[in-house]
Amino acid sequence: MARSASAPEQQSAPTGEVEVLEPLVRRVLAPNPSPYTYTGTQTYIVGAGEDVAVIDPGPADEAHLDALVRALEGRIVTAIACTHTHRDHSPAAAPLAARTGAPIIGCAPLAIESDGPRADAPFDTDYSPDRILADGEAIAGPDWTLRAVHTPGHVSNHLCFALEESAALFTGDHVMGWSTSVVVPPDGDMADYMASLEKLQQREDRIYYPAHGPAVENPRQLVRGMMGHRRQRERQILRLLGENAQSAADMVPQMYKGLDPRLIPAARMSVTAHLIDLERRGQAARSGDIWREG
Repeated sequence: MARSASAPEQQSAPTGEVEVLEPLVRRVLAPNPSPYTYTGTQTYIVGAGEDVAVIDPGPADEAHLDALVRALEGRIVTAIACTHTHRDHSPAAAPLAARTGAPIIGCAPLAIESDGPRADAPFDTDYSPDRILADGEAIAGPDWTLRAVHTPGHVSNHLCFALEESAALFTGDHVMGWSTSVVVPPDGDMADYMASLEKLQQREDRIYYPAHGPAVENPRQLVRGMMGHRRQRERQILRLLGENAQSAADMVPQMYKGLDPRLIPAARMSVTAHLIDLERRGQAARSGDIWREG
């Protein structure tokens, strides 16, 4: 699950069709556009030969599953890899595994109660991987290697996958070009999110393929800008707390001018994540829903 400050634009490719992005990477778009998923969840097929991997199989949508099976015809799926377990990413893993016989490999299971920004946002409680990848572990085929990069923050179990042969990084919901990612406490953690951005800033990936939106061709520049944006939000919050004690809900209209009303709950959650981080650092304190300077 991601979030946007605007409604989805026209899709970059029709849903259900295979789009070749580079020799080792193809993409199939799921039919689930929304203000939180942009044009929909993008499922990636990695590998140019007979053995391939599938990254983020997507929602439990029969049309999308059928499209994936068609795209995989004549190939052997050696791994179904999930970046995290929000319900627009991992629910198709089990039915795709049943159709292809492939193991589910990737992020750890995570299922917690959430009062997050939309009813269908929380976790896929049925996700059951055959193998969990730790940071730095890899899965491989004859012409591809995917190495796990643990990037908690959006959620604690989030992984990115580095395609070593082409210096591409599949970033899930952690980094996207069209939007910042929502950070929803208690599992989403702003300090972890910033540390994960710093981790990617130290890498030298050529291109990012996010789960929503277009490829990112200037990854380090984008990550640097995202870190600056979050620091700006933090400064806004500290300024507002310096004026008077208030709730996260009070801060949102002052910080997010012209925000799509459907995204107000997501903005409130991200503000809350910033406040919790500031509280840990002794710069904010709370009494119930009201926050003040620390």
